[in-house]
Amino acid sequence: MKEILDAILAPDSSAADVAAARLPEAYRAVTVRKDEAEMFAGLASRDKDPRASLHLEEVPVPELGPGEALVAVMASSVNYNSVWTSIFEPVPTFAFLERYGRTSPLGKRHDLPYHVIGSDLSGVVLRTGPGVNRWKPGDRVVAHCLSVELESADGHNDTMLDPEQRIWGFETNFGGLAEIALVKSNQLMPKPEHLTWEEAAAPGLVNSTAYRQLVSRNGAGMKQGDNVLVWGASGGLGSYATQFALAGGATPVCVVSSPHKAEICRKMGAEAIIDREAEGFRFWRDEHRQDPREWKRFGARIRELTGGEDVDIVFEHPGRETFGASVYVTRKGGTIVTCASTSGYTHEYDNRYLWMSLKRIVGSHFANYREAWEANRLVAKGRIHPTLSRTYALADTGQAAYDVHRNLHQGKVGVLALAPAEGLGVTDPELRARHLPAINRFRGAAS
Repeated sequence: MKEILDAILAPDSSAADVAAARLPEAYRAVTVRKDEAEMFAGLASRDKDPRASLHLEEVPVPELGPGEALVAVMASSVNYNSVWTSIFEPVPTFAFLERYGRTSPLGKRHDLPYHVIGSDLSGVVLRTGPGVNRWKPGDRVVAHCLSVELESADGHNDTMLDPEQRIWGFETNFGGLAEIALVKSNQLMPKPEHLTWEEAAAPGLVNSTAYRQLVSRNGAGMKQGDNVLVWGASGGLGSYATQFALAGGATPVCVVSSPHKAEICRKMGAEAIIDREAEGFRFWRDEHRQDPREWKRFGARIRELTGGEDVDIVFEHPGRETFGASVYVTRKGGTIVTCASTSGYTHEYDNRYLWMSLKRIVGSHFANYREAWEANRLVAKGRIHPTLSRTYALADTGQAAYDVHRNLHQGKVGVLALAPAEGLGVTDPELRARHLPAINRFRGAAS
């Protein structure tokens, strides 16, 4: 790996130098192990500790197939799917790898007794397989996490509808929390030149997810003037939804759970903010019954902040805890768009408020290549900014995942892979200087 890193970091390095650097037989990667999939049996989700299940070990470099690329990973980040993988919920990811392994000989590479995790990266292309023309060794890239086969007609209008659609590093092996990653070439996008390696790695999954969910016509199709309720507005997903609303001429109504998180939203430019802890919103009376009076109180509070208007769009991802309230407070004809269920998958709501008020519930999952490219383009132009709050060493990924699991973070947490230190990788210092306060506004933020 030293030869590869030297070729990347040399100030006069060329594509030929990177191409000439020898691939090692093995590389360091963060893994979960198949023989430990039951290690947390009987424990509540909150008590499952990623620090016990995530391992840093050397694994063999995978075989490179057609349409694929090997990337030297300079930095990555932790997403909630990495937390799910680390606590083996909702199912151990080895079920995904086994299923992928049955599809083809190339798919079989992914069915291993270990799973290299991670769905973000920034880095440098090392090798490309047959049929790759757009990318070459030495290209500085980021990767989105949509892996598709596109052998079915179903995926050719929207690649997210491909029956063989998977999330790289979660439903496939050889993910980004490692020194080398294996990706399909149509996952690659240009690295934003004004960002460091760790900053460039942070937006990928959440930025693309928020773009499709909120902006794309495949999601809510947000327009100027819309009021957008954003749950968890200072978190990984919500921080990008808040930025997209502000950049697109909408008004975000930011829901947070502390004064510190409210202040982060103000730094992003939001003005309508609800601290649900301070204002005592409790949408469930007990484990089995919701409290419609709290829905009404919540709706009244929203109208106080919007000049008497209900929200046009609800950016949903908590799921069970908030979904009944989300359906209730959406305006007549409005849209609830959901991409996750971090508080529980079984959603309950009063359907009268949906059908009689002509509201829509839209399911949204990650993004297709076009949507991911557009989301990355906005980052590259300095219109949307990374929300990186802290960076960990690769060896400390377990602690990073623990912090995300216990909500001890803000925005995104990064992980250095091959990059020897923070602050490297910037090739457009002028653009960076213009946006430095926005780039740094999440730095050091913690719950």
